[in-house]
Amino acid sequence: MNVRIDPTAGFCWGVVRTIDIAEDELRGGSDLVSLGDIIHNPKEIERMESLGMKTIDHAEIERLPDGTKVLIRAHGEPASTYRLAREKGIELIDATCPIVTKLQERVRKYYDDGWQIVIFGKKEHAEVIGLRGVCNDECVVIKTLDEAREQVTLDRRTVLFSQTTMDKASFHAVRDYLRERVVEFQEGSMEEIATDFHAKDTICGQVSGRDKKLRAFAADNDVMVFVAGRKSSNGKVLFGICSDANPRTHFIEDVDEIDPQWFEGAERVGISGATSTPHWLMQNVKEYIERIATHKSMQVSQN
Repeated sequence: MNVRIDPTAGFCWGVVRTIDIAEDELRGGSDLVSLGDIIHNPKEIERMESLGMKTIDHAEIERLPDGTKVLIRAHGEPASTYRLAREKGIELIDATCPIVTKLQERVRKYYDDGWQIVIFGKKEHAEVIGLRGVCNDECVVIKTLDEAREQVTLDRRTVLFSQTTMDKASFHAVRDYLRERVVEFQEGSMEEIATDFHAKDTICGQVSGRDKKLRAFAADNDVMVFVAGRKSSNGKVLFGICSDANPRTHFIEDVDEIDPQWFEGAERVGISGATSTPHWLMQNVKEYIERIATHKSMQVSQN
């Protein structure tokens, strides 16, 4: 059995940057606290906590002593978190992904200019909570085309943004639907100025750029094992792409979820993961599957 790791899988540069910042602080002897899971991968969280990092939720930040170092993860935070940190004397180590920071700035600009903000994303996702925060939570958050039909009223200038880890095809479907609605409104409007609509494709290029390569890699294998944290939004999107290309795709968080029966009759096994999946974990999965293959081969030869 030939077992390969997808060469395009693994940490995106924004996650690499966040992990590097956290490790630098920990190596320097800092008592570092992460505000929320540093990334959506439980095994990498375990590794970082073994280095001394602690994880807290937002309710706990008010109880931290002055001078505590708190890591802002790649997903970013709303302005209220920064205000609270200043009031509490907390030192923030800001590891927000620059792509997310830029998105927050764009949302704020359009909001300040009086546009209706529509965000294609998951309302309680950490990144979207940050986006909601920069516009006073005065926005419409939708994650499906049906929700766009039900919740978006195009009675004023509207701009559509996307959470950076969403599916591009679904975003385009929402964008096209809203554009058609605006055209219909403009054609039937008796107003001198009809509604204006802008769509900003703010999906991370490193996420969307993996689509074709992942499909090709998945299709080239008999079986696929997709490794990711179950909380990972990006992982869910990429797993769906992988499953479409190869129905024999299995989702796991760690090696203890692997079933040897998955590989019956397989000659080529592929391993891929989310942008929050560490390469060392995929390597562990590869070695585990290779041990399964070796064990089966020995049984066959003995028989």
